[in-house]
Amino acid sequence: MDFRFTAEEEAFRKEVHDFVDKECPKEIRGGGVNFFEEAGSLMAWRKKVAEKGWVAPAWPKEYGGASMSIMQQFIYSMELAKMRAPASIFVGGLAVAVIGPTIIIYGTEEQKKEHIPPILAGETMWCQGFSEPGSGSDLASLQTRAVRDGDDYVINGQKIWTTLAHMSQYMLLLARTDPDAPKHKGLSYFVVPMDAPGVEVRPLMNMTGSHEFNEVYFEDVRIPASNLIGEENRGWYQAVTTLDIERSNIGSAVGQQQHVEDMAKYASEHKSNGDGGYVVRPSIRFELVDRYVETEVAMALSMRVVTMQAKEMIPNYEAAAVKLYSMELAQRIANTELKMLGLYGPLGRGSKYTQMNGRPMFGYLRSVANTIEGGTSEIQRNIVAQRGLGLPKE
Repeated sequence: MDFRFTAEEEAFRKEVHDFVDKECPKEIRGGGVNFFEEAGSLMAWRKKVAEKGWVAPAWPKEYGGASMSIMQQFIYSMELAKMRAPASIFVGGLAVAVIGPTIIIYGTEEQKKEHIPPILAGETMWCQGFSEPGSGSDLASLQTRAVRDGDDYVINGQKIWTTLAHMSQYMLLLARTDPDAPKHKGLSYFVVPMDAPGVEVRPLMNMTGSHEFNEVYFEDVRIPASNLIGEENRGWYQAVTTLDIERSNIGSAVGQQQHVEDMAKYASEHKSNGDGGYVVRPSIRFELVDRYVETEVAMALSMRVVTMQAKEMIPNYEAAAVKLYSMELAQRIANTELKMLGLYGPLGRGSKYTQMNGRPMFGYLRSVANTIEGGTSEIQRNIVAQRGLGLPKE
């Protein structure tokens, strides 16, 4: 594992730093920003990033990307996080992170010409149709059907936890095209317009009261056969080999460290009640130290993954370990923050007694999903145990 940057990598880090410092609007930098409320500033930032050619860091230049190396992608994500600028997911979204690479690798030339330019220009938003009510961790057991009918496919079924489906123009759908094949071998990828007849989107509100997720129903939805991405019945293999997406989780690790630093600053400013405020208990100092040390561990695990990628090695259980550790750490940080605030912690925005703009309670509630989304902690533990430690399956 290498913690050092070469001279060229350090020069690139400085270039990213200076660009963010000059161009990123102040109102969308820092924790607790509501990006829906700051949509105008976010779009202005996205335009600057697009002019720089950094909307799609990993994409080949011939498709409008930046062709950054793995280490450059790492440095880019790290510097954005350090400067509290919106992460690349808020600039390019899922369309840049997953959808575009899928179309680039497996799509036809017609599909690339139709969809890649609008994605880079920010003109279209995409969602991903993977999970189903009975198929979450065991995704390959999904049952949404796509049946060939002449020059069309007819889709019936349901998807759930579909992020931003209510705002998307297209879905990248994984559906079963061969019900008699083994579950991993009968799936296919499709592009589904969200305004197609028979598509119904219903909101799923989470504990924070925000609307990110949706359930999507398909009733006799007819799409052209030309909307098939890649080979029929090869969708599973396309899904897992779409792109070696940067999995170091470095942005999360840096953000967690900054979060703990903010908590420590708050605790130091409220260590006495001389100003009429309340007292943060001294024992909180020990928890804050623990949390900070744990963020250093998360950084080291992230560095291990990115170093492997830079050496053209494929992180497997190493990436699972990062995900597992970082997401459970997010929950420990949220618990410490609420404990630090005492009875003020559960207060949200709107009360004159609310501390830290209500972020602690929002973060506490939102952190429940951290160990579920993107693969549950149980799944990650199985990967580490079986592939990393060589233990037998359950």
